[in-house]
Amino acid sequence: MTYLLVLTVGLIAGTLSGIVGFGTSLMLMPVLVIAFGPREAVPIMAVAAIMANLSRVAVWWREVDWRAVGVYALTGIPAAALGARTLLVLPPHIVEAVLAVFFIAMIPMRRWLAAHDVRLKLWHLAVVGMVIGFLTGIVASTGPVNAPLFLAYGLVKGAFLGTEAMASLAVYGSKSLVFRSYGALPLEAITRGLIIGSSITAGSFIAKRFVLTLEPEKFNLLMDALLLASGLAMLWTALR
Repeated sequence: MTYLLVLTVGLIAGTLSGIVGFGTSLMLMPVLVIAFGPREAVPIMAVAAIMANLSRVAVWWREVDWRAVGVYALTGIPAAALGARTLLVLPPHIVEAVLAVFFIAMIPMRRWLAAHDVRLKLWHLAVVGMVIGFLTGIVASTGPVNAPLFLAYGLVKGAFLGTEAMASLAVYGSKSLVFRSYGALPLEAITRGLIIGSSITAGSFIAKRFVLTLEPEKFNLLMDALLLASGLAMLWTALR
């Protein structure tokens, strides 16, 4: 019954994140904590997040902007490794609280960027990768921060989903390698993460038909709703 619950939530999370590009970790983490405990939930989610991003890359492979991925990963990979090491010695609650407020603030910020047609340059992604890579090493999810910035770079729909997923995959891979090297990613956690990740993968493929028909305004409203929900959920977690 435990796996049935987790796999069901994984399928829903995979479908939703497959539409807007984030939300998997924020939906799954509370369930994983209940099912396996907080210590085991983090490495399991790290493996599941890798599968979530792999599935989105597979769905939108032809539309990935590889230059953007390369520039982002160049700084994001070492920054994520540093963040993961920091996580092993630093309680993440303060960082989570700050990120929660930032998630909510991203709603008017994203709309302001769109209204003024602000576009990020390629080199901006190197700065974004360094900052978000470090934060991803510390907390479960930074997808709500990543998404508006990749949109501001000019990516939309499949190109946005595939590129953001590939960039995040590099960062999560770096984080997982650090966990593994410090013994914080046991074989049992890897196995559970792969099982749960299979339902997320299925959700990503289900999401494709919705992305192809989704109107831009509805996409933006859905993203705002998830940014708000993500911020409130992370704030609640940080203040518990």
